[in-house]
Amino acid sequence: MINLEEKVCRWIEDNKDNAVRLLKKLIAEKSTIGEEFNAQAVILEKLRQFQMEVDVYEPSIIQLKQHPYFVSGRENFAESPNIVARKHGSGGGKSIILNGHIDVVPEGSIGKWSTHPYLAVEKNGKVYGRGASDMKGGTTALLLAIEALEACGITLKGDLIFQSVTDEENGGAGTLSTVLRGYKADGALIPEPTNLKLFIKQQGSMWFRIIVKGLSAHGGTRYEGVSAIEKSILVLNALKELEKKRNVRIKDPLYHNTPIPVPINIGTINGGSWPSSVADLVQVEGRCGVAPDEDMNHVKLEIENGLKSLEKQDEWFKFHPVELEWYGAHWLPNALDENHDLVRSLEASFEKITNHTAKKEASPWGTDGGMLFHAGSIPTIVFGPGETKVAHHTDEYIEIEAMLTSAKIISLFLLDWCEIEND
Repeated sequence: MINLEEKVCRWIEDNKDNAVRLLKKLIAEKSTIGEEFNAQAVILEKLRQFQMEVDVYEPSIIQLKQHPYFVSGRENFAESPNIVARKHGSGGGKSIILNGHIDVVPEGSIGKWSTHPYLAVEKNGKVYGRGASDMKGGTTALLLAIEALEACGITLKGDLIFQSVTDEENGGAGTLSTVLRGYKADGALIPEPTNLKLFIKQQGSMWFRIIVKGLSAHGGTRYEGVSAIEKSILVLNALKELEKKRNVRIKDPLYHNTPIPVPINIGTINGGSWPSSVADLVQVEGRCGVAPDEDMNHVKLEIENGLKSLEKQDEWFKFHPVELEWYGAHWLPNALDENHDLVRSLEASFEKITNHTAKKEASPWGTDGGMLFHAGSIPTIVFGPGETKVAHHTDEYIEIEAMLTSAKIISLFLLDWCEIEND
């Protein structure tokens, strides 16, 4: 076994340049939501080199809309296909899903980037570009691990299912469609940028919109009106107190290094229509984190009750209550017991490659792991190269060595989890 593991790792090292080329090709194809086609074509071209059954399909929006976990801002998946590739095992081993999302967030202002976000520049052991860390580096690591096993002539007992999905950044409809299409396994691994830590629990999140009402008046006699902007300050303070209350309850040691485990973030504020008028309406939009063990409906009720209590502070809210709407994307939370076989297997593989004990944490953001677990009852762990601090940022990058290390760890994990068919 040791010789076989060494053979796989040596193959990965010897094919470093090929892996970097693949990563650059993926980054060079812009794949924001609705523009995933060309990047998926790169994935498909690579998969055709393997002995796998490949399924390329556009998710059915009609089918998805019938599912309670569906959220997405799009009306169709035309030219935004999912790709699933299955390698059937010889039988007797556990099956695995390797799930990566191809969609990336927009690049923002190109002028703020040191290099163009889609040039895929290699510099000082890193590859820069939108999606490098989140999560084309992780997807490249998956493909490298699969190719290493095939190149070394290894047959697994359990089925191996690779997925390159769309719409993760929009709430996970792409992954939901794979479950509805019948793709399930004994476990799943998602190589989001964890900085090679094992995220055995993932935070969920929900977007919200709050409408704060006021009474319009001329700015010269503002005392005749009621400023929705001033009232919104009370709303923001109430949300801050709710955030404190919700987070003080979290004692999970996996959140020890996370200052605010489940934040309530305000992303946009819009209000008023004229400098000389008292604003009669303010719209606040944000994101509410959900702890791994929380029910999303219970969280909604807690926020709703917290905002309703504003009428005790200010009578204005008694007659003009805020309007709260849960809209747009949400990500389901997920939790995996630290003694689960999936965790133990990945831990053991990590230690073999790094000679260190793996660090386990809970993620500060949502992933498709919640969708795989809640919609498909598939135990899921999140582990991959890259760091959150550069994902969604300008000058996003991934360290090449971290990508190779994760590929080695995932390869050994596959050997253990799925088991090897003896000659």
